[in-house]
This record gives sequence, C-alpha cells and structure tokens, in this order.
Amino acid sequence: MSATQFTPRVFSGIQPSGNLHLGNYLGALKRFADMQGLEMETVYCMVDMHAITVWQDPSELAHSTRELCAGFIAAGVDPEQSILFNQSQVPEHAQLAWIFNCVARMGWMQRMTQWKDKAGKNQQNASLGLLAYPSLMAADILVYHATHVPVGDDQKQHLELTRDIAIKFNNDFGIDFFPITEPVIEGAATRVMSLRDGAKKMSKSDPSDMSRINMTDDADAIAKKIRKAKTDPDALPSDVDGLEGRPEARNLVNIYAALSDQTVAQVLSEVGGKQFGTFKPMLADLAVARLSPISTEMARLMNDQSEIDRILARGSERARAIAAPILDRTYEIVGMVGAGKR
Repeated sequence: MSATQFTPRVFSGIQPSGNLHLGNYLGALKRFADMQGLEMETVYCMVDMHAITVWQDPSELAHSTRELCAGFIAAGVDPEQSILFNQSQVPEHAQLAWIFNCVARMGWMQRMTQWKDKAGKNQQNASLGLLAYPSLMAADILVYHATHVPVGDDQKQHLELTRDIAIKFNNDFGIDFFPITEPVIEGAATRVMSLRDGAKKMSKSDPSDMSRINMTDDADAIAKKIRKAKTDPDALPSDVDGLEGRPEARNLVNIYAALSDQTVAQVLSEVGGKQFGTFKPMLADLAVARLSPISTEMARLMNDQSEIDRILARGSERARAIAAPILDRTYEIVGMVGAGKR
C-alpha cells in the first residue's frame, strides 16, 4: 500500500443526553473551541444516533440536541469556522457504520468497557445498538478521514477500536484509504471529578445536584457549589507530588488550572500553603467569571430555536460535502455496484 497524505482534520462528538456540566465543558467544549484556527479543519457533532442506544424520550432528545448546540456555540465554537451539526442529518455516518460492522469482530465489541458497564448482567436484553455503537463511532470519525480526535482518558479504548477498524479495512482491501487517527489528550482537567467525591467522575446521573456544576447554573449556584465542595483539612501543597492521595484537593486544583489556562504546577506555586477557606473563594470567583457568561448565552440561544435548527442544517450540508465522497469511494473499494453515481 502506498502512503496517503490526509488533510489535518479534527472530529469529535458529544451525546445530547441533557444536563451539560463542568466536566463536559473542560473535557470537551472548551478544548473544541481552543482547537479552532490551529491549521486543522474542525468538525463537531451532536451524536443523537448514539444517544438512542438506550431509551430516550423524543421531545427530551430534541431539546437536549438544541441545548447542546447552544452549549457548543456559547463555549466558543464558531459555526462558521467549524462544522457543527447533529449526526442524524448526515446519513453517511450510518451507511459507513454498516461497512464497519462487517469489518469489526464480535470479540472487539464485547471487550468494550462501556458495553460491560452499561449492559452489565442484562446483556441479552440490551439493544444491539449498544453493542455495535463503537463501529458507528468509528464511522463518525473516519467518514471525514479525521486525523485527530480530542478524547478523555476514559474514551481512549473507543479510539483504539477506531484505529483497529481502519487498519483492518486497509489491510483487507490492500489500500491505504482510512487514516490511523491520533488521540489528542491534554489539559489539566480532561477528567473532572465529583464535587462530593473526588474518586468519582462528575456525572449528570449523580443524584446530588451539588456534585456537579451545570452549564445552565447561574452565578449564585456556581459559587455555592464551589463553597460546599468536599475538601480535606490540610493546606494546599506547593508542588504536584503533594496532591497524591488527596483526590478532592487534586480535583479543585485541576479545575482552577483548566479555567485559568495554567498548569497544575503554576497554580500550586501561587496557592501552595493556603487553606481551602482562602482557595475556594478564589476558585468560585474564577468559575463564575468564566462560566456564568456561557449559561447566559445558552439561555439566549435557546430562546431562538429556529436559528439553532438553521445552524445545524447548514452544518449538515457542509459535513455531507466531505463525507459523501469518502463514503462513495469506500463503496467502490468494497465492490458496491453504482457507487459514486448517487
């Protein structure tokens, strides 16, 4: 196979499952906005087809998709500079996923940690989509020949599967067609933990609303949640090693670092020796300054849902302009008669 030069292109997606929180912002949305203008095309997607691998109320799914779009834009993703769309408006995703269903192996899917976690002991009653959705995720990425995907630590396994599918497809058909996508894992808070338990990931499903900062929270709610966040009795250390065994301290310092665009070491050089009674108000002020304008802008955008729909429709047109030729060429490689004539 001859080497192929691929256009540098970033792809990533978020499920529109409602209740965007600080972890989504620091681990994804903020990074997506920061990646604009780095000499790579940026393609961002609301993966509504992934969302329905478990039951979704239709009206809530539609609302969550629009709210997520508002969150992307309020966080700094420019729908003119980036391609911004919802997955179901680009049928090439599902079409390529079927090809990849036939490339991927059952064992690969059954090894996925999320399949084990979500299906648990009830695997026979889980949806086929829940088992097979990693091949749809691979299609999401590779239908754009994306070369880079920003991921959190807990998503690396899915990107590794995408790479396995690309390698197997290229080897099966003797052609260097799909890129071997590289993960982009960076930043102080790629994995934001619960404000009530530093050993648990921040989650919308946590029964305690105090465990997370929602992107729709106002300034008062943000400040209150920071003030009441769980800590330990010791002062903050002056170096990173001093955070070992202190998950709540590490989490709050990570959040401060990410919101202030500093490294953890830089933050600790500033706050080392301070008690949480001093540090928490600093973090609360920073969080309010950075996050409350986003919640305000999200509310403004949600007041004009027809404009959100227009943005998503335009984004899907731009996405299909890239995806359709790649799918057509895939069909030709596989041997589908009529490929390229649609």
